[in-house]
Amino acid sequence: FFARRFGMFVHWGIYALPGWHEQHQWRARVPRAEYVKLAQQWNPRKFHPEAWLDLLTAAGMKYLCLTTKHHDGFCLWDTQQTAFNTMNTPYRRDILALLAEACHQRRVPLCLYYSIADWNHPNYPNQGRHHELEPQPGDAPDWEKYLQFVKAQVRELCSNYGEIHGFWWDMNVPQHRDPSINALIRQLQPNAVINNRGFDDGDFGTPERDYEKDEAAAFIRPTEACQSVGMESWGWRSDDDYYTDRHLLRSIDRYLARDANYLLNVGPKPDGTIPAKSAAILRRIGRWYHAVRESLEDVQPASALTTNRNVLLTRRDRTLYVHLATDPQGDGVKLKPLAVLPKRATLLNTGKPVQCVVNLTPADHKEQRPCLRLLGLPTNEMANTVLVVKLEFDRPLESLIPAANSAQERNDPGIR
Repeated sequence: FFARRFGMFVHWGIYALPGWHEQHQWRARVPRAEYVKLAQQWNPRKFHPEAWLDLLTAAGMKYLCLTTKHHDGFCLWDTQQTAFNTMNTPYRRDILALLAEACHQRRVPLCLYYSIADWNHPNYPNQGRHHELEPQPGDAPDWEKYLQFVKAQVRELCSNYGEIHGFWWDMNVPQHRDPSINALIRQLQPNAVINNRGFDDGDFGTPERDYEKDEAAAFIRPTEACQSVGMESWGWRSDDDYYTDRHLLRSIDRYLARDANYLLNVGPKPDGTIPAKSAAILRRIGRWYHAVRESLEDVQPASALTTNRNVLLTRRDRTLYVHLATDPQGDGVKLKPLAVLPKRATLLNTGKPVQCVVNLTPADHKEQRPCLRLLGLPTNEMANTVLVVKLEFDRPLESLIPAANSAQERNDPGIR
């Protein structure tokens, strides 16, 4: 799972119909009795899983995660546990089954998102906490009964759709712990990884958008960051503002270069198609990703090799990759304390050679130590992307560290 690096997140449900936000019911204060009527309009006749997977491939993505049930409780599969599902709509088809079949045929690993909070189920204890409704007419709060409902749905999801590669919990508002539920997933789907938002700590962490400013050179535990192309909504929003390519590329590179996965979300329209703007963003990201992918896949974090905190480094054998994942201040990069010329330097974005020198600059007169410099990078001409330079050396990378630094750096996991 963590070798695949880059995946597609898909938030889709009846909330796409009003086209405002995936939490439309809660954020717009829509009464439950009114919101559930949206199911009567659900008929995504242009939903073609192959089109989603074509876009996934174009973007360089390797796996897909679908919201099977979001906070509103509407289910995208043929569940026997609630009538609030896609089978009881004009569409009358099992969306998850269609997607799973396409994924299995294309050998695209499929992961399933599932919200613990539920604004429709009468037994869920909505108490007006964050991401919860106020108590509703007809509610019969009973946490134990609701957990039985959750377990029954987990069993369906993990039994009826072939191999599942991941289970993505969300919104455990009561912070209830019950390791037996993840144990059930592992029993039914031994190869699935499980995130940390469920009923125990799971297998991996899930920093979201830019809320968690983790600037460590490498992550201690397996991590999968998540982000959406839209700035305010994960589901389709008819007048959404979109992140710039530069922002998304830097975010993707910043996580992948530190040994994390990245899950980038799109919200399909009510008819099942990916919005044109979202698709265009993914295709542009794909052109960058395909050009630099060797620096992000099957590599190790190596930022400890330099004191320059404005770049990130990854490595494979005797090759070092320099990622300009923050806003470059100029067209040159110093890689202190490295002071060895590579045998070859290439800008992966274009395939063109990069000029390198090892010398002393006026700013470094106090140390009187020359360092490796990359010169003449097209930082103005390519300001809306992330530049990645490939440095190929004729010696082990550990030997590039000057003796004065080697003792301090030797035990840093970033140089192993």
